Amino acid sequence: MISTLSIIIPAYNEQRTIHLILDKVRDVVLAGGMKKEIIIVNDGSTDDSAGAVRSYVAANPDMPIRFIEQPHNMGKGAAIHRGIEEATGEFLLVQDADLEYDPQEYNDLLKPVLAGVADVVYGSRFMGGHPHRILFFWHSIGNKFLTSLSNAFNNLNLTDMETCYKLMRSDIAKGLNLRERRFGFEPEVTAKLARVPNIRIYEVGISYYGRTYAEGKKIGWKDGFRAIWCIVKYGIR
Repeated sequence: MISTLSIIIPAYNEQRTIHLILDKVRDVVLAGGMKKEIIIVNDGSTDDSAGAVRSYVAANPDMPIRFIEQPHNMGKGAAIHRGIEEATGEFLLVQDADLEYDPQEYNDLLKPVLAGVADVVYGSRFMGGHPHRILFFWHSIGNKFLTSLSNAFNNLNLTDMETCYKLMRSDIAKGLNLRERRFGFEPEVTAKLARVPNIRIYEVGISYYGRTYAEGKKIGWKDGFRAIWCIVKYGIR
């Protein structure tokens, strides 16, 4: 029985949206009376993300929020590593601080876990009948290429390796010895999860409300090349 889900929110310059995503996380009612542990990791933001979070915490004293500040900007992966270290729930997942992913779908991710068949659940933006914002052609081609390459190295058949929504047992996550400090987190964690003996990985369809670069999207072509390097590096190991 799962009593607590740890929700890790890495934040970098998300002053405009952090309160909106926290509202959405607050409003989710988890299946089976499960509790939420919300861990916000501020990754050296240069805007007033920290002030926005503190104001939100003060206005919502009943929310189980833990606010952690990195000493300087260390990368999204490093912020997630810190969140994993701090997590106390039986399961954890990553929630971006923007509005691209819908917390109302946490229970969809939890369904295979609560059925007792999954240790890890990926939320795929490319399967099922969920809303998906139409944006960049080359991004979609890049995502599919990276997922296919990752699958080949790790003997998996995922449809969306790069998804933010990865729900997993906390004890497994804490034992992975993760190293990638930026967007290489996704291929690294996938490769290392694939090598856990007898692990049960599932995938469910989710919505995707993508942002443009003008709206604050941060990942770029350099991160794609880093992802390829990480797939090969951790896949060979």
